[in-house]
Amino acid sequence: MEFIVVYVTHENKEEAEKIAKQLLEKKLIACYNIFPITSGYWWKGNIANSDEYVSLLKTQSENWEKVKQEVESMHPYETPCIMKLDAEANDSYAEWIYEECE
Repeated sequence: MEFIVVYVTHENKEEAEKIAKQLLEKKLIACYNIFPITSGYWWKGNIANSDEYVSLLKTQSENWEKVKQEVESMHPYETPCIMKLDAEANDSYAEWIYEECE
């Protein structure tokens, strides 16, 4: 059974948790993971580096648009990174994701 993982970068852990917890409370995601990362990227003509946090949000494929819109509405970045990754897992885990999301 397929589902999606939504990959989102954040300025700090608090912002990542705030967004993920709201999505969880609204039952738009079944669960989340948050990790510290180091990012390198082009920004306004210059190479930038920063310490950030990434959240992995697991949800039904059908929730992509709702999750994306919710993250965009809360995210403080001018250009947030919100990526959809198609995923597969063992049947019991994938079924659990579908059961926990609206």
